[in-house]
Amino acid sequence: YGGYYEALAEGLYKKAGLDVTIYQGGPQVNTAQLLISGKLDFDITSNAFLALNFAQENIPYEVVAAGFQKDPDCLIAHHGEGNDSFEALKGKPIAVSTDTRASWWLYLQSKYGYTDSQLRPYGFSLTPFLTNKKDIQEAYVTSEPYLVHQATGQWPVVLALPDAGFDGYASLVATSDAMVKDHPDEVKRFIAASTQGWYDFLYKNPQPAFTAIKKDNPDMTDGLLQFGYEQLKQRDIVDSGDTKTLGIYAMTDARWASFFNQMVKAGMYDPSMDYKAAYTLEFVDHGRPKQN
Repeated sequence: YGGYYEALAEGLYKKAGLDVTIYQGGPQVNTAQLLISGKLDFDITSNAFLALNFAQENIPYEVVAAGFQKDPDCLIAHHGEGNDSFEALKGKPIAVSTDTRASWWLYLQSKYGYTDSQLRPYGFSLTPFLTNKKDIQEAYVTSEPYLVHQATGQWPVVLALPDAGFDGYASLVATSDAMVKDHPDEVKRFIAASTQGWYDFLYKNPQPAFTAIKKDNPDMTDGLLQFGYEQLKQRDIVDSGDTKTLGIYAMTDARWASFFNQMVKAGMYDPSMDYKAAYTLEFVDHGRPKQN
């Protein structure tokens, strides 16, 4: 979320005439429901599945920008246990969350022949991983590998979802259909200010964002923030592919179609579904801003 905190810390939202407050999410917070009920104006959703699921049910929830061009989700394992590739994990116990079981786990099942008999509960804790060399669990490339290294002195095996050919956007900005229809200028200004926030965060100085993040999350360490920042850049998570010409937050019909077709193949969606109802390109793809 560095770009949003950067925009807030630099006063970019205020310059755009917006009064923005960032609320903390997490596994126990249903931010999508808060958006739909009108308690939030924007929701940063992990991946495209939620928007497609809502489109399937005609729920007024619409993606307006893609914060991440590559999904930071991954599986982590211990070295020396024969778990160094996605192919090697077939038939082995893997701890993933309830949400993941209904999203990218289905892709891995389709591609690698995983089965639900492999599933183990994931409680958003590293303790099982740190105490069992055989453990395999879901993680984010921007955080858990660092925490494992801090605890053990060893880096884990990191199997990143994009390396498995997964083509979905991540960290998507979503809003209500009503917001798009009735307040498009506010959406446009929010995306424009956030875009500049991301460029400043990635290429100028991330410290304003780090300071703001630590204020909201006192347990966040400088080391973890720096590691996450470096991973975003090294893995081209935010600024890669289409963003190089269309600008950060880029989305294209072709990329959405590719992801949708992957999930149709995985048996998740009916091919006749109107997947384009899940998003709009109205507020993105305006090119890269001139940098001072």
